[in-house]
Amino acid sequence: MKKVSRKKTAEKRSFSATAKSQTPFSLPTRPLLIVLSGPSGAGKDAVLARMKELGYPAEYVTTVTTRRQRATETDNVDYHFTSMERFQEMISGNELLEWANVYSNWYGVPSQPVKQALDKGQDVIVKVDIQGAATIKKILPQAVFIFLLPPSMEELAVRLKQRRTESPFDLALRIKTAEEEIKELFLFDYIVVNKQDEIDLVVSDIKAIITAEKCRVTPREISL
Repeated sequence: MKKVSRKKTAEKRSFSATAKSQTPFSLPTRPLLIVLSGPSGAGKDAVLARMKELGYPAEYVTTVTTRRQRATETDNVDYHFTSMERFQEMISGNELLEWANVYSNWYGVPSQPVKQALDKGQDVIVKVDIQGAATIKKILPQAVFIFLLPPSMEELAVRLKQRRTESPFDLALRIKTAEEEIKELFLFDYIVVNKQDEIDLVVSDIKAIITAEKCRVTPREISL
């Protein structure tokens, strides 16, 4: 009978233990639904445009609106611009995840691209107003809710004026509405402050939030 030395046996056990320790853990991963919201002028569009420019991997769902297209906007990129009749058809056909009337115009998030991306395991980012965030919170509470906040109300007023897209009355209304919307912070999971000329820092903060969510012991599960 061939004898095996204690040294070789110990080495074999050591190798076996090392091999097991090098086996990667199979961590559960789930696609996230990230809801980005904030008052008008907070910079939601600019932040998402920068994330796309930097190639951040996610499904960016474009909002549908009945609002008139601005000169600087591109249809099916900034928004899906549509008629009131078509918007009503989408509501009747359950084609919208949520919808709301904002400043006398209708906005809604199409549900099909959200569902398709989640089914494929892709993270989804949607941009909504505070009403929309509240609606999604009710039907999909496991989504990740991020509130984009201006550094101050004074800075927000400056940004809105620089857009030159609102009348003095509409401008005052948006500022007043923003003051009320900020009171709804309790609906959200995270706050990110969008300071002037620091958009890359904002993107980094959002990416850090997503990374942290991916490290949760109990992942969020979105059922749509």
